[in-house]
Amino acid sequence: MNFDYSEEQQLLANSVQQFIGKNYTFEARKGIIESPSGYSEQVWSTFAEMGLLGLPFANEHGGFGGNAVDLMPVMEAIGEGLVVEPYLPTVGLAGQCVARAGTKAQKAILPALIEGKLKLAFAQSERGARYNLAHVTTRATKSDGGYVIDGEKCVVLHAPCADTFVVSARTSGADTSEKGISLFLVDRNAPGVTLKTYRTVDNQRAADVHFSGTTVPGTALLGKKGAAFPVLETVVDYATALLCSEAVGAIRFANAATLEYLKTRKQFGVAIGSFQALQHRMVDMMISYEQAKSMACLAAVKMETADAAERKHVISAAKIKIADACRHVSQESVQLHGGMGMSEELKVSHTFRRLTTIAQTFGDADHHLDRFTASV
Repeated sequence: MNFDYSEEQQLLANSVQQFIGKNYTFEARKGIIESPSGYSEQVWSTFAEMGLLGLPFANEHGGFGGNAVDLMPVMEAIGEGLVVEPYLPTVGLAGQCVARAGTKAQKAILPALIEGKLKLAFAQSERGARYNLAHVTTRATKSDGGYVIDGEKCVVLHAPCADTFVVSARTSGADTSEKGISLFLVDRNAPGVTLKTYRTVDNQRAADVHFSGTTVPGTALLGKKGAAFPVLETVVDYATALLCSEAVGAIRFANAATLEYLKTRKQFGVAIGSFQALQHRMVDMMISYEQAKSMACLAAVKMETADAAERKHVISAAKIKIADACRHVSQESVQLHGGMGMSEELKVSHTFRRLTTIAQTFGDADHHLDRFTASV
């Protein structure tokens, strides 16, 4: 497999890295996460102008028809810069649900998304689900040509800034059955929708979203009634592949920052990087990075080329390796920085938090190990 980017992909990678390196400094990021919204509308608009929001969507909607591999350099740059804007929830999750399951009329919202005028959030996780996508207790009851939604979704990433939610709700079946799950487009300001907002450990914004007698029209149903589970699996696997690439970017920064520290920090009159024991640990971190990068690339490729069984097998394999690399590199980078590694003023401590969160998002190593062995 050729792991090198094409000329177009490399140009995109360079432009995104240059923008984030120049305009998304650590101090600028600090101001963004402390702002009331928790993200920058200006940065989001620039992402739209650069075409980043339209990369994976079809040309007919104003996008570029790119695949998961085309998004790898974007996600790596987002990981390296610790970008907190709602790119993955809007483009990689909720937007993919609309693109893959929506009707022609529903897909008409994609141009607004691509232009940066519409932000989406993916409301799926529930209490006690433990990564099980079929665990959906939120109910949607047929009523007067539409549906009434009741239930709660937990840790909906970037829900506070979303205009519309893509909500999974059960229209039939038992609470953990794969059959009977449907997807709905729900306006954030619809009656009966309430949010409990908070900041996650990695400084992202999220909310628990409660639906109480929330009425939506019949046109809000995405795809076939009761048949959303395959869409959920595909979209979450897609987002997992993108998340693996984000982890690669964050790991690359952690390694670079740690190596620079080892070269400049002196003890006993010499740079601590001259100590062989620390050199060995640094080499192990670089090996973890190269393995993670290879698996992230494989996951992105198979997302577009493999059948469902092979896709699930490879995505889980990649997430297992990525989770291990996140744990290894994040902990080593902090330890090799000494006490400074835990300070709020050092970017590596925030990278530690993001890598720790990535390792748990969309399934931890144990969950994906079970999924991997089940697909053998």
